[in-house]
Amino acid sequence: MLPHLRAGEWFVRSGIQLPNGGVARYYRTDLERNHAVSTEITGYAASALVYLHSLTRDKRYLDRATAAARFLTRTAWDASAGILPFETDPPRFTYFFDCGIVVRGLLAVWRGTGEDEYRDVAAALGRRMHADFASPEGDFHPVLALPERAPVERDPALWSRSPGCYQLKAAMAWWDLFEATGDESFHGTYERVLEFSLRQSVAFLPGHPDTEKVMDRLHAFLYFLEGLLPRAQEARCAAALARGIARVAQLLEQIRPRFVRSDVYAQLLRIRLFADWSGAAPLDLQAACREADALAQFQAASADARIDGGFYFGRKGSEWMPFINPVSAAFALQALALWECRASGAQPHRHLLI
Repeated sequence: MLPHLRAGEWFVRSGIQLPNGGVARYYRTDLERNHAVSTEITGYAASALVYLHSLTRDKRYLDRATAAARFLTRTAWDASAGILPFETDPPRFTYFFDCGIVVRGLLAVWRGTGEDEYRDVAAALGRRMHADFASPEGDFHPVLALPERAPVERDPALWSRSPGCYQLKAAMAWWDLFEATGDESFHGTYERVLEFSLRQSVAFLPGHPDTEKVMDRLHAFLYFLEGLLPRAQEARCAAALARGIARVAQLLEQIRPRFVRSDVYAQLLRIRLFADWSGAAPLDLQAACREADALAQFQAASADARIDGGFYFGRKGSEWMPFINPVSAAFALQALALWECRASGAQPHRHLLI
């Protein structure tokens, strides 16, 4: 069975998606249990399941994507308060980045089903992202404490607790909402984050003296490169993509013997392909082949359905870290499917990017 189909079976059979539709952040192989449900991870899973349905027309995937979307719109989303928490039990924080991923997941399910509920909640959440997270300095707060929506103190040592170029992936939700609704205000908010991100990206890498932290920052920097795709044919964005791909590949090669994340391999392979298709940066075929081969090694094989077909989050030296991760699996299955289908000449729409 092809790797992306094995990963699809893992999403369906592993129990990583709960009966209420929510998706756990990861499965711990050492503890034999799932971590708590996360709205961000549920949004990613919804996008991944829609993508699997687009490849296979297997109704199970669209049913599971719909269950994830209904969890987000009917359980996680507080319509009266206009709040989407990071975790629902308890709802202590909301993240700018997570909200953007949920918007894109809901729009993916809307496109797959035609159910306006998902587009309408996505638009409402997109408007709250701008209203709640915009700071007086002109950037966007990464984290707010609930229920008061108070900005959490920023930490320059942690990329996820600071505004940065990685936020462009979440801001891409505004571009998608502009396309879905025709509301020009969404276009303007994406452009605002694009300008900030292009400036901020220059100093983002390596960004930390600890090489393991640099690997984490590669993951975040690849979010920035993904967020450039709506403008990939503009000269400055195409140049940023070409430079960024080369820089990530260089640092990945340096750090991987000590610590490597599967999602970094997957994101790098995906952005190489999308940048090539958009005309922004020609594909380095040899490098992409190496990355596809390395990525495939992270797929787990086990008699345990909670593990088999999923993807390990990372490896330190020769030891797998004990996390089977839905986001790693989503990015990896898409990267390997795109790589497998490349020879056919098919060029998927940017909307399908998980």
